[in-house]
Amino acid sequence: MSGVLLFIHIVVCLLLVIIVLLQSGKSADLAGAFGGYGSQSTFGPRGTATLLSKITTTLAILFMVTSLLLQVLQARKNRSGSVLPGGERPAATQPLEPGTPASQPQGESGG
Repeated sequence: MSGVLLFIHIVVCLLLVIIVLLQSGKSADLAGAFGGYGSQSTFGPRGTATLLSKITTTLAILFMVTSLLLQVLQARKNRSGSVLPGGERPAATQPLEPGTPASQPQGESGG
């Protein structure tokens, strides 16, 4: 399951890069080259959503969903709660033996 999801994620990433690079900029006309917007609207020229912009939106949503699913699968795989290999707890969090002072590390004697 994780391998298939990772493959889908990589394909979505590559397609997203290609589709974004195929799109022209917001002000790709001659007026945009000189700082103008070509129309007098408040937020600049805005046309209908093209097929490339719809594909970009869909791929971006798929990218976010596959990223979250991969993270959830990885978290379930490593349920130990440790970042160390093998899921071992560090020595500082292991409980002390009865009678051992908390200020001295185990195995050392004072003095």
